[in-house]
Amino acid sequence: MLNTGTIQSGKSYFSLQNLCFRLQAILIIIISITLYANTWQNEFALDDEVVIIKNQYVHYGLAGIPDILTRDAFDSYFKQYKTTNQLAGGRYRPLSVVTFAIEQQFFGALKPGETDSLYNYGVLTTAPEHYEKEFIKQMHIRHLVNVALYGIACLVLLYLLNFLIFRGNPLAAFFAALLFTIHPLHTEVVANVKSRDEILSLIFICATMIFLFKHYEQKKWWYFALSIVSFCLAYLSKEYAITLVVLIPLALYTYKKESVRKCLIYAIPVILVSLLYIFIRFQIIGSTSTTMPIKDIQVNPYAYASPEQKLATEIATPINYLRLLVFPHPLSSDYSYNQIPYKGFSNPLVWLSLIVHLAIITGTFYFTYKRHSIAFALAFYLANLLLISNLVIEIGATMGERLIFHASIGFVIVLAWLFNRVYEQVRQEKLKQILLPSILLVLVILNGYKVIARNMDWKNNETLYFKDIEVSPNSFLVNNNVGSLLINKSDFENDKNKRREDLVRGIGMLNKVLELQNDYLLGYFNRAIGYYKLGLPDSSLYNLEIIRNGYPQYPQLQVMYYNLADLYIYGKYYNRAADIMKILLLINPNDLQAQQALHGLDSMARLGQGN
Repeated sequence: MLNTGTIQSGKSYFSLQNLCFRLQAILIIIISITLYANTWQNEFALDDEVVIIKNQYVHYGLAGIPDILTRDAFDSYFKQYKTTNQLAGGRYRPLSVVTFAIEQQFFGALKPGETDSLYNYGVLTTAPEHYEKEFIKQMHIRHLVNVALYGIACLVLLYLLNFLIFRGNPLAAFFAALLFTIHPLHTEVVANVKSRDEILSLIFICATMIFLFKHYEQKKWWYFALSIVSFCLAYLSKEYAITLVVLIPLALYTYKKESVRKCLIYAIPVILVSLLYIFIRFQIIGSTSTTMPIKDIQVNPYAYASPEQKLATEIATPINYLRLLVFPHPLSSDYSYNQIPYKGFSNPLVWLSLIVHLAIITGTFYFTYKRHSIAFALAFYLANLLLISNLVIEIGATMGERLIFHASIGFVIVLAWLFNRVYEQVRQEKLKQILLPSILLVLVILNGYKVIARNMDWKNNETLYFKDIEVSPNSFLVNNNVGSLLINKSDFENDKNKRREDLVRGIGMLNKVLELQNDYLLGYFNRAIGYYKLGLPDSSLYNLEIIRNGYPQYPQLQVMYYNLADLYIYGKYYNRAADIMKILLLINPNDLQAQQALHGLDSMARLGQGN
C-alpha cells in the first residue's frame, strides 16, 4: 500500500518532503512559465488557422459567442469550401473557442459582413502582409494566455494530488505534478493555441473532483454546486469529462473506502449531467453526421485498411504513447497515414501492446479489488486512452501527442508512487538529501531543454512542417503541407535556381501525397499552382481539369483558370486560352468576362495570330 504518512527527511533545510503547498505551487508555476515563456514569440500553426484565424464567429468577439455555443467548432471553416461537417461525430468543444472570441473583443471585433476577407484567401495561399501581421500580433497574446492556463492546470493538478491522491505525502504529490509540468509530450498542447481545449478540460476535470470530495468531507452544498458547474465546463471543453463517470466512484471506493452502494449514489449526478450533455450535443451537431467519402485518409486514417489491419493497428498504436511517455523523442505534430503503417496480427508489436495493456487492465482490477490507491492512476490512464484509441470511438486520427495529455496524469502518478517506494528504501539521510534534489534537477534540465527547443519548432507552419518532415517522412499531411509551403515560399525567393528547386521539390512531395490518395483535390490544386509558377500551363491545366470533374465549384478554381489563360496569352497560344474561356463558361454560363475574352480570342485566332 502507498504510504500516506509524511516522509521524514532529517534536519536539512532543503527538504522537499516538508515543503508547504504554497511553496510547491510557487515552484510549479515558476517552472511551467519558464519552460513555455518562449512560445510568446510564436505565430499560428496547424489547426490554429481552422479554429481561430478563419473562424468568423471568433472575429465577431462577444457577438459571436451564441453561434459558437450552437455550432460545430469547424462550422465556419467548412463554409469556405461550401461543405458540411467532414469529421465523424463532429467537434462540439465551444469553451476554448469562446475564450478566443473574448480575446478578439479586446483585439477589435468585426461586424457580420466584415469577415468576407477570411474567405478570400485559401488555406495555403499567401495573405496580404497587413492581414498576416495583425493575426501574428494577436497570436503572441493568445500564446501567453495558453501558458498562463497551463500553469493554472498544473497548479490545480498539484492541489488534487495533495488533497486526494497523495494526501499526507507532499513529496509524491510534488514529484507527480513536476513530472507532468515538465513532460515534453505536452508541448503541442501549450504551443499550439488551438489545443487550449485540452488545458481547459484538465482544469475543470480536476476542479470537479476537488469540489466533489470537499462536499463529501464537509457536506457543504456550495461545493456540490461548484463540482456540477465545473463538470459542465469540463464537458464544454472536451469530451474527456465522461471518464469521471467511472473515475469518481472509483476514487471514493479506493481513497475513501466507501461501499459500492455509496459510490454509485455519488455517480448519479455525474451520469445525469453526462446524459444532458449528450442530448445537447446531439441537438446541436448530431451524432456522426459526415459528408466526407469513407476513403478520405485525412479524416479516416484507416480508409485503406482491411478490418483485420484496422483492429491490429488500433491495438498496436497505444504502445507508441507509452514509448513517448517514457522517452519523448523524437516528437512530431502528425502521425497520420502513412507515418504509422498498417499492421497485421503477425506483427510482434501488436502482441506486445496487447500483452502490456492487458497487464495494465488486470492490474487495475486487482488493485481496485484490494482498494489500493494505485488503481485510480491505472484507471485514469486507461479511461482516457480508451477515448483516443479508435477502438470505441472513431476520432479521425491514428494518434497525436496532444491526445495523451490527460492520460499522462495516470502515468506520472504511477511513476511518483514507484519513486516514493524506492526512495523510502534509502536509509542514509545524507544520501537522501543529496539524491532527491539531484534527481529533480536532472529531470528539469533534460526535459526543460527538450520543451524549450520543441516550442521553437511550433513558431509557425513553416518551421513546424520543415522540422517534422525529418521525423515523419511518410506522413500524408506533412508531405502535403511541406509541398504546399515550398510552392508558396517560392514567390519570395530571389534566386531563380533556388525558386525552381523549391517548386520542383514541392511538386515532388505533392506527387507522393497524390499517390497515397488519388482523389485529394487540394493536392491537385496546389500542384496546379506549382506547375503554373514553373511556366508549364498544360501540366497545370491537367490538374485543374481533375478538380473540375470532381468538384466544379471548388474555391479559387475559376481564378486559376483565368491565370492559366493569361499564361497562354503571354505565350501567344490564343487557341488554348480560348479553350480555357470555354471551360469557364461551362462552370458559369453567365460569366460576362469569359464571354468577352472568348470573343476576342476567337478573333485573334481567326486572324492567324499566335499558335
